[in-house]
Amino acid sequence: MLVNCPTCKKPCEWDTGNPTRPFCSERCKLIDLGAWANEEYRVPAENVDPDDLDQGNHHQDLH
Repeated sequence: MLVNCPTCKKPCEWDTGNPTRPFCSERCKLIDLGAWANEEYRVPAENVDPDDLDQGNHHQDLH
């Protein structure tokens, strides 16, 4: 099956014969890894009130 390399968009085989799949080469794989390391990829988040976050400060009094 042919897929496009996520980095350069060049068509490449998606099979066990391609150890860098879904990338076309080790170079494209490392470019993508570098983008993750530089925090270039981000997941959008909603604005949240800090008071609504679970801070793990749940203490129960055991009297």
